[in-house]
Amino acid sequence: MILVFLGPPGVGKGTQAALLCRAQGLRHVSTGDLLREAVKSGSELGCKAKEFMDRGDLVPDEVILGLVREVMDGHPGGILFDGFPRTTRQADALGELAAERGRSVGAVIRLVADEDEIVRRMLARGRADDSEETARHRLQVYLQNTAPLVEYYGKRGLLREVDGMGAIEDIHARVKAAVGTDGAKAWPS
Repeated sequence: MILVFLGPPGVGKGTQAALLCRAQGLRHVSTGDLLREAVKSGSELGCKAKEFMDRGDLVPDEVILGLVREVMDGHPGGILFDGFPRTTRQADALGELAAERGRSVGAVIRLVADEDEIVRRMLARGRADDSEETARHRLQVYLQNTAPLVEYYGKRGLLREVDGMGAIEDIHARVKAAVGTDGAKAWPS
């Protein structure tokens, strides 16, 4: 089975993904990490990705989907995608890739938190490009761009919203509940 995590920068996707993957034996796949690994490996897809990245352009769907295909072919167990898909076209492709391999997207976890808390978290990371103005702008762009995905997965009955406010352990308990506490059936322990 495949899980997808949606949420703006600073909402805690990476932290919660790492905890869930460790607890359930899932492969955590971040598209950013995939791209960096592919470039480092010098693979054909990595070389294609590098051309776009070096120019500062978005890496086209064909390259991203090729990398996702490689991950799915190389890992028959559960996978948690973090930051993918970003568009409904990519969501369609993910569903098709999964179906071709006898798998399915089991749930889409959307972590939500109030804007001020997200901005506070982003500023606490201490990155040079995370000013309050930039953080709020990035949040608004994210919300606009992912609204179609929220609707897409909501219509398919896969979307589960999880409150991303509070202690990490409390959020983790809510994520596990959203995935299904009978995880032993769906996810290896």
